[in-house]
Order: sequence, then structure tokens, then C-alpha cells
Amino acid sequence: MSQRTRTQLAFGAAVILLLLSGMAAYFTAVRQRAAQRWVSHTRDVQSSLAEINNISARAGRARTRYVDTGDDSFFEEYQSVAGEISAKLDDVKRLTSDNPEQQELWKSLESVTQRRLDLLNQSIQLKRSGSPDAQEQARLRQQIIDVSAEADSLVQKMQDEEQQLLNVRSGQSERLFRITAYILCAAFVVALALFFLHYRMLNAELRAREQAEASLRTLSVRLLELQDQERRKFSRELHDSLGQYLVGAKMNLAVLGKSWPDNALIAECLKLLDQAMTETRTISHLLHPPLLDETGFASAARWYVEGFAKRSGIQTSLDMPEDLDRLPSSLELALFRVLQESLTNVHRHARSRKADVSLGLSEDQILLRVRDYGKGIPPEVLDRFRRNSAHAGVGLVGMRERIHELGGRLEMESDSQGTQVTATLPRSERRNTADVFAPD
Repeated sequence: MSQRTRTQLAFGAAVILLLLSGMAAYFTAVRQRAAQRWVSHTRDVQSSLAEINNISARAGRARTRYVDTGDDSFFEEYQSVAGEISAKLDDVKRLTSDNPEQQELWKSLESVTQRRLDLLNQSIQLKRSGSPDAQEQARLRQQIIDVSAEADSLVQKMQDEEQQLLNVRSGQSERLFRITAYILCAAFVVALALFFLHYRMLNAELRAREQAEASLRTLSVRLLELQDQERRKFSRELHDSLGQYLVGAKMNLAVLGKSWPDNALIAECLKLLDQAMTETRTISHLLHPPLLDETGFASAARWYVEGFAKRSGIQTSLDMPEDLDRLPSSLELALFRVLQESLTNVHRHARSRKADVSLGLSEDQILLRVRDYGKGIPPEVLDRFRRNSAHAGVGLVGMRERIHELGGRLEMESDSQGTQVTATLPRSERRNTADVFAPD
């Protein structure tokens, strides 16, 4: 079994364990919510039963005060309180509808409560009739006391039944919670071990990939350096060798032309030699401008921007500090190549009539911006560039490698209004060959 397969199996097993743990946690949460609802339900039943007792007691006190004093306000209070008993009984019936035993007790409670109300009504009616039968009132009072005690006993039974059900359900919920907690802990420990194993395998694979990428980065940086050396060599050869041959040929034709001053062919050859010398000098300077080595980036940039504007017909502005000092040669070369590649892309792809180049300096950074006002870069190409893909384009990849190799960063923004390339470099030369392809 390959290393990659083992890594995938470890990761997959850990994910499955976490999913099962999540399902167990969800199931436990659902059961806990159900248990909480049962607790609330029990509290509601007990509260309703207590309110029945309370209302019945208030009705009994109002009856007693009315019988003792004959005050009609107590009679009105009795009628108001007695009317609430039926609604509370209905609440208890609804709340205990899922429990047959409670329903049987409720029927008995309803019957006893009705008997209690009947006795209270008889006592009040006896009082309102004006009959001073104290013995009958005493008999009714005793019966009311007996019935009240029976009602209290039934209410207590119903409350005890609810409490017992609550205890059973709480115990089941507690056991389920403990079991689930054990399962979750075990699954978490196993998943953690698998993730650690996966991390070690992945780390080993990443180390191997980093070593391969480091070798590739070293090769890429070396190729760029060799490319610059070859450009400098070709530039010198064109200027010193081919250029001298062309100058010699021109001088010989000029001497020959003096012998035949009216020879149109010789004049045409001299004109062609002038054009060839100009093109050779331009190609030589584009490969590696001598100004870059002699006077620095500022002169080379001005020369290149002016020449680019003439060759392409694109109006190009250059904003650069007048007192720009010489920079390390590697930084000057990198800035020039970014400028060269950016303006080349403007000419080839942007379809822009205008371009702006600016160079800004701070205490520790150099900021080069090249802005055009063309059609912009296709979104897929821009996305590949931002993801550091090698398929973003040879020129773009080359610019990014140059900047990253010197410890800087290259950013690109583009929309339908144009494109802006921004290169940021440290003012002091700082190699970063270990992170050429690091994401910004």
C-alpha cells in the first residue's frame, strides 16, 4: 500500500469517526431537549394541580367569611374564584392526557372537586336563605373539610406520580448522556490519533515535495540568471561585432559612393544600412540596455519608456523621483525586466492607447506600478496567476519569480477598465530563494 493511500485511509477513518460522533452528539441533544420538555411538562402539571388547591382554598375562605359576616363582597369573591376551578381542571386533563393512570386520578379529583363545590354552594345558599340553622352549617363545614382533605390527597398523588415519572425519565436521560459521553470521548481520542497519524504522513509527503520544489526553484533562479547573462552577451555581440561590421560596410559604401555620386543603388544601400544599424542597436539595447549598467535604472527606464512610446504609438507617462540614486544591480535588473514585460504585454494584449508608469520610494521599499486602460486580463488567467499556477503565462511567471527571488512580491489587478501591475521590493538586496513560489 502506497504512502498516499495510507494517508487517505487514515484521514477518511478520522472523518467517519467525527461524523459518527456528531450524529451521537445530535441524538443526545435531541434526547436532552425531550427530557427538558418533560421536566417543563411536569412543572406545568404540578403548577396546575397546586393552583386547583389554591383556588379551592380561596373559595373555601370566601365561603367561610360570607357565612360568618354576611358581607356580599365575599359572596362575589366566592363566585369569581369558583368559576376558575373548572378551567384549571380542564388544564390538568389536557396536560395528563398521555398518562392513563393520571387520567383516572383526574376523574376522581374532578368528582371530589365537584362535591366540594356543591357543599360550598349549599352552605352559601343556606346563608342566603336567611335560615339560622347553625347545626346544618356545622355539618356542611365538616363535610367540606373531609372532601377538601380527600381532594388534597388526590392532588398529592397526582404530583407524586408526575415526580416519579420525571425521576424515571431523568435517570434514563442521564444514563444515555453518560453512554454518549463515553462514546464521544473514545471516538475523539481515536480520531485525534488518526489525525495525528495523517498529519505525520502528510508532513512527510510535504517535506518530500518541498525538497523537490526547492530544487526546482533553485533551477528556475539559475535559469533566469543564465538568461540575463546570455542577453548581456548577445547585446554586446550585436553591438560590438555585428554593429561594427555594419559600420564598416557603410563606410566602404560611402567611399564607393563618392566615385559614383549619382548611383541610386548605392544611396539605397546606405539607407538600408542605416536602418539595419538602428534596428541592431535597438535590439541590443532591448536585450540588455548599457544604460542599466552605466547609469542605473532611472536612465534605462526613461530610455525604454520613450522608445516604447515611439515604437508602439501608445502614450506612456513616467513618474519617477528626479534624485533616484543607484540601487543594487539585481534590484535594478528585476525592476527593468518587470517594466519591460509589463509594457510588452500592454502593447501585445491590452489594446490600450495610454499607459502610466510610476516608481515610488519609502525608507525600506521600492514600489513600481505599471497601469494601462485596456480590455483587462481574462479572469481565468488572472486567477491562475493569483494561485501561483505555472500556466499563468511565461512572462507573468518570470516576473513573479524575479521579484520573489529578491524577497519582494508581485501583485496584479485587472478589470474591464484596465490592468495594474505592482512590484514591491526591499531597497536592500535580500535573496529569498527558499520562497520563490510562496503565496502572497
